[in-house]
Amino acid sequence: MRVNGALGDWQSITIKFSGEVLPRERAEAFKGSMFAAYPGDLVFSKIDARNGAVGLIPSSIPKAVVTSEYPVCTPRADKLRPAYLHHLLRADHFKGELQRKASGTSGRKRVTPEGFLSLEIPVPSLAEQDVLITAYADALTRAEQLEREAEAIERAGWLAFETALGVAPPPPLPDRPVFVARFKDVELWSHEGMLRATVGDQGVRVATCPIVELGTVAAVSYGLQKSPTNRPGTHARPYLRVANVQRGRLILDKIKTINVPDADMASLRLEVGDILFVEGNGSRAELGRVALWNGEITDCVHQNHIIKARPQQSLLLPEFAMAWFNSEAGRDHFFKSGKTTSGLGTINSSVIRTAPIPLPSIAVQKALISELSAADTSAQAKRSEAATLRQSAWAAFESALFVPAEPS
Repeated sequence: MRVNGALGDWQSITIKFSGEVLPRERAEAFKGSMFAAYPGDLVFSKIDARNGAVGLIPSSIPKAVVTSEYPVCTPRADKLRPAYLHHLLRADHFKGELQRKASGTSGRKRVTPEGFLSLEIPVPSLAEQDVLITAYADALTRAEQLEREAEAIERAGWLAFETALGVAPPPPLPDRPVFVARFKDVELWSHEGMLRATVGDQGVRVATCPIVELGTVAAVSYGLQKSPTNRPGTHARPYLRVANVQRGRLILDKIKTINVPDADMASLRLEVGDILFVEGNGSRAELGRVALWNGEITDCVHQNHIIKARPQQSLLLPEFAMAWFNSEAGRDHFFKSGKTTSGLGTINSSVIRTAPIPLPSIAVQKALISELSAADTSAQAKRSEAATLRQSAWAAFESALFVPAEPS
C-alpha cells in the first residue's frame, strides 16, 4: 500500500505478548514498505512472536497498517473460526513450536513468514470448533460471574462494617475532567484533590461508639534508616521494606538484612500485633496502607519508611485497627493529611497518631472482625472457584487439540 505523508484513517498497531492487538499512537507514515491488515487478519511480530506477539486484528481497527516486520496472514473462513484461532495462538503447544521456529543471533531471533506458515496446527471441523469455543466461553462467563459475586460480597462486608460503626465514608467522586481549579485545591493528589474539593468533605462521623486518636491507644514509632553504618555485619537482622507491606497482607518472599546491635533490638524488634503503615506512595489508594505483623520472622525489624503502631490490646484489637485503616472511611484521614512532593504523597508519625479511630468495646470489635473475615473468606472462595474454572476450561480446550508430551 502507498500512503503519502500522514497515515490518515489507517491505524498503526502494536501487538502485546498476550496476543492483544492495540492501536498505536502514530500519525506519520513509516519509512519503507507498508502493508494493510483488516479485521480477522492474523498479524505477528517477527522478533516477538516467540514471546506471544501473535494476534488477530479486532473489529475496532477497520484499517490497520504494518511494516515488513509484521507479516499479515488471512485465515480461510471455510477452515477456521476467528475465535478458535485466537485461542489456539495462546496454547502452550503452539507457543513452544513458535519458539523452535525462531532463528538468528541470540537476543535478535526472528520467526520468518516461511517458518510461521510451516507450523502444523489442528484444524477440526467448523462444528467442532464451535463446540470448543462455546464450552470455553461458557466457562469464562461463569468465572466472571463468580468474580462479580466475590466483589459484591466484599463490598457488602465493608459496608456492614462501616454501618455498624455509624460511619459516613467519603462521598464518591464524579467521573469527569477538571479544567479550572483553585491553586490550593491542586496541592493534594492533583485531579482527585480537585474533585474532592467540588463534592465537599463529610469527614468521619461515628454515632455508635466513641472516636479517639490512634496515639491515645497505641504507641507510634519509626523504624531504622538505612545507611552505610548499618550494612549487614555481625548483627545482621531481617527487616521489612515498603514492598513487603501491602494492604491487609505481607509479602515476605524477599527479605533483606540490616545490622542492628543486640542492645538496640528491644526497642526495634517487631512484636505480634504491631500495625504497619506505609509512609509514602504516589497513589492515594496506597498511601498509609496497613498490614498486621503476626511474628512471621524471628527478630525482625523495619525500615523508617514503615511506621509502626503498637496498640494497647486491652482497648484496641490489632485486627480491628488494621480493618479500620484499610476501609474507605479510615484511610480518608491520610488523604486529607498527607503531603506531596513531586507527586509522592507522604504521611508522618504525627498524622498517624492523630488518625481518628472508632473505639467500641472489645466484644464488639471481635464480632465485627469475625463478620468481616467471614465475608472475606466467602469472597476468596468465589475467586478461587473462578480461577480453578478458568484453568480447567483452558486445560480442556488444549487437551482436546494436543496430545500431552511424553515425559523424557
